[in-house]
Amino acid sequence: MSDTKNVLHVENVTMQFGGVVAVNNLNIDVPENQIVALIGPNGAGKTTAFNCITGVYQPTNGVVEFMGEPIVSAHPTGKMKAQYKGENAELYLKNRLINPTPDEITQRGIARTFQNIRLWKSMTVFENVLLAKHMRAKQNVFSATFRGNAKEEKRMRDETMALLEEQGLDKYKDDLATSLPYGLQRRLEIARALATDPKLLLLDEPAAGMNPQETQELAAFIKQIRDKYNLTVFLIEHHMDLVMRISDYIYVIDFGSKIAEGVPKDVQANQRVIDAYLGVAEDE
Repeated sequence: MSDTKNVLHVENVTMQFGGVVAVNNLNIDVPENQIVALIGPNGAGKTTAFNCITGVYQPTNGVVEFMGEPIVSAHPTGKMKAQYKGENAELYLKNRLINPTPDEITQRGIARTFQNIRLWKSMTVFENVLLAKHMRAKQNVFSATFRGNAKEEKRMRDETMALLEEQGLDKYKDDLATSLPYGLQRRLEIARALATDPKLLLLDEPAAGMNPQETQELAAFIKQIRDKYNLTVFLIEHHMDLVMRISDYIYVIDFGSKIAEGVPKDVQANQRVIDAYLGVAEDE
């Protein structure tokens, strides 16, 4: 990787469920302002890795650092000490356990979308984004009780509307979020993530269910928001055209373990990747 400062550093992360190792000793660096992809076959452990980073799961072992500070730290405890099948079981025993909740991770500056769209179904497009804006609200119990937060509320509503206009969603602001076409729901989910003012945006299969035209538009959209919002993007994706078109660097995992990494042209030519994920090349 380049000498650019890493926004995200994943160090020896292992996630074990009972006797099954879903992610095994994963090491990943995501440099500032780059678009980095994590690819692999279905069931390879990609979403599990995202869940370990974003507080959905506490990993069984390993450390996650964000902006140079540890935000997740774990080692085998309890019954898992005897059941642990991963590597580096002794490496972090002296470390303090750090197990943040997803909202604490969001407050730190990491936002994500999900493989299965998770919009608030009973809310409008506007309300979905406004509620995310409240993650950064500068108010307290006193100001809320005595209506001292009216200016703050107006600011958030104005910023929500500006964000919807920017993403071409303003004409749908009063529609139920789930009434939008699939591609626009994906865009809304990303807009909602942007509303939390993240430094790092994690996208879990953002092109899932999209047609080729929508996928092409999404590729341009991801680059656009990276540049406009000075973001770093870490994504999981199965659409190889999109991955190869927009990624600065790619990690490949299979059965929970990293099997390759590199720039797109190197990953495309890697035989282990071809065999495991892209398809075995036919003899000519």
